[in-house]
Amino acid sequence: MSWKTIACAALVAAALVATACGGDDGDSASPVASAGAVAAELPDAIKAKGTLTVAADATYAPNEFVDTDGKTIVGMSRDLGDAIGKELGVKLNWVNAPFDGILPGLAAGKYDIGFSSFTDTKERERTVDFVTYYSAGTSFFVRADGGPPIGDLADLCGHTIAVQKGTVQAEYSEQQAGKCESGGQAALKVLVLPDQPAANLALSSGRADVTMADSPVAAYQVKKSAGRFKLVGKPYAAAPYGIAVPKGSGLAMPLLHALESTIKDGTYQAVLRKWGIEVGAIDDPAVNGAID
Repeated sequence: MSWKTIACAALVAAALVATACGGDDGDSASPVASAGAVAAELPDAIKAKGTLTVAADATYAPNEFVDTDGKTIVGMSRDLGDAIGKELGVKLNWVNAPFDGILPGLAAGKYDIGFSSFTDTKERERTVDFVTYYSAGTSFFVRADGGPPIGDLADLCGHTIAVQKGTVQAEYSEQQAGKCESGGQAALKVLVLPDQPAANLALSSGRADVTMADSPVAAYQVKKSAGRFKLVGKPYAAAPYGIAVPKGSGLAMPLLHALESTIKDGTYQAVLRKWGIEVGAIDDPAVNGAID
């Protein structure tokens, strides 16, 4: 075989390989190649162990909750998180943790990621970094049989509200209680409880007149209540959810780029449709995108 024949054969082979891998056409790069590029952004320590420990308070359906086996975390956050992990080429180890312990756990190195419907706020950005992935407001719900006609926060004066500890809803309630008092109105009593199921129980038992939660969660709780609860008023204070990571961890940008990949290929939208919460979809995720 002459050198020209050998050279031609080599060129043909190279062309075939290039075609199979997407060639030089940047618009047709394969998902595998894209995932590899995103995975390369991970900190060396994460690459070495190949896993990320993810904390979620699995009491907040449909975003994160425990499956019928009593232990497996499921929901929108789990599905989206696992899709992001696939883009990064790492396995996500999910841990069920109390909501108000997740951000301190990140700071202490106990978890790598907090994926638990955290509202990205300027205050929280002082201790962690966020990658925004969804837009949610807050909604009120009451007992269907005679619950008060709550339209907004001002209507809470004179009532008892049950909210989950560590949430923005707990902050809103405490702030409104102060406004009720300073305005000379009837007092607002705030029951701060460990999780949303406890708040729901307080409502159904009559200990509380109203509760509130993130709008997709409130709608889901009402839907699953078999007619015991109803939504009242309109959602307010729309704000972004954020995936939380320790400050300076080097994880924010890889997570952002992996999330962008899931948006581009349609996985993100499919996850939201699965859980019936596509109304809060975003197309412009950001690092530390708090609006307050």
